Amino acid sequence: MLTTAEIIKKRLKEANIRYHCNDNISEFIEEGELEILQLEVEDAFSNVLNSLVIDTNNDHNTKETAKRVAKMFIKEIFRGRYEPCPKVTSFPNMGYKSLYTSGPISIRSTCAHHFQNIVGSCWVGIIPEEEVIGLSKFNRLAHHIAERPQIQEEMTTQISNALIEYAKTEHVAVVVKAEHHCMTQRGVKEHESDMTTAIMRGAFETDSALKQEFYSVCLSMKGHN
Repeated sequence: MLTTAEIIKKRLKEANIRYHCNDNISEFIEEGELEILQLEVEDAFSNVLNSLVIDTNNDHNTKETAKRVAKMFIKEIFRGRYEPCPKVTSFPNMGYKSLYTSGPISIRSTCAHHFQNIVGSCWVGIIPEEEVIGLSKFNRLAHHIAERPQIQEEMTTQISNALIEYAKTEHVAVVVKAEHHCMTQRGVKEHESDMTTAIMRGAFETDSALKQEFYSVCLSMKGHN
């Protein structure tokens, strides 16, 4: 008998849909399956704890850890994979054709290589065309994309792609500055290093004055130190 994870993967393969760690697969999850998938993750993580030689039957600290971790993965830090994109409402643009910047937007993501936290901020800029989206929708889109395992470069690209799709403009700029716990908690254990990624699309890529204006506005906003 196939597990729920195997059933979902079978649907994805039959539709020739990629299911990498930072892909949203919500369209292929049927009603009630997410709860079953969470139970399967709980069971699998219990095996991880067992392999780490932790007595979860008698250790009061870890007795419910597998259950908590499974819920955290499915319902919280990786929910950007399993839940649909939030609804994005747009409105007619009544003539504003200049730079429109929002930030800092909090970023809480997970490094796909070591499953350690990525914590930082995002700044976005657009030149609106025929429509504009509500200000909070920039935050909702960035949060939705951040809540999945990934690397920062791909997250920045996905945020820019989402803005092009939902803000209906090709003129988009995205900057992400973040601390990676895979560097602070392990490996080199460097606590002073951040990573900054930037994507410039449309006029932001070709117009150096516009790009400089965007960077100047970002530097004048909160979150830069």
